[in-house]
Amino acid sequence: MNASEVRPAQIESALAELEEEFDLLGDWEERYRYVIDLGRELAPLNESERTESNKVRGCASQVWLVTERGEGDILRFRGDSDAHIVRGLIAILMRLYSGQARGEILGFDAKAALGRLGLNAALSQQRSNGLYSMIERIRLDALNSA
Repeated sequence: MNASEVRPAQIESALAELEEEFDLLGDWEERYRYVIDLGRELAPLNESERTESNKVRGCASQVWLVTERGEGDILRFRGDSDAHIVRGLIAILMRLYSGQARGEILGFDAKAALGRLGLNAALSQQRSNGLYSMIERIRLDALNSA
């Protein structure tokens, strides 16, 4: 089975949960606060993990992403940033992608998902570009983990 044939059920479930949480919040000011709060819950990376090889290119802020291979084709991700809102965006990506099978990661339509959350319209172009750079890094790590 190739990646395009996989139904990303677990990621879809995590997305539906995030969508419900976002819907409970009124406006984007509340949603931004929530995203920042999600980022505060992230465990920071160790200084030794803040390396050039873990750095995500294409982000205006400093962003690091660590990819660890679990059993089978499961991938776990950890990330950090020097910007509060970006840490929150990393937390959203971790909820969607971390602990998922490689095929689920590669079969997931992240652009549509972010549209469902309203992030496409709510983020500046620069933040959107950084978010897509993080997603591309996750996908690239999934591709290279085979």
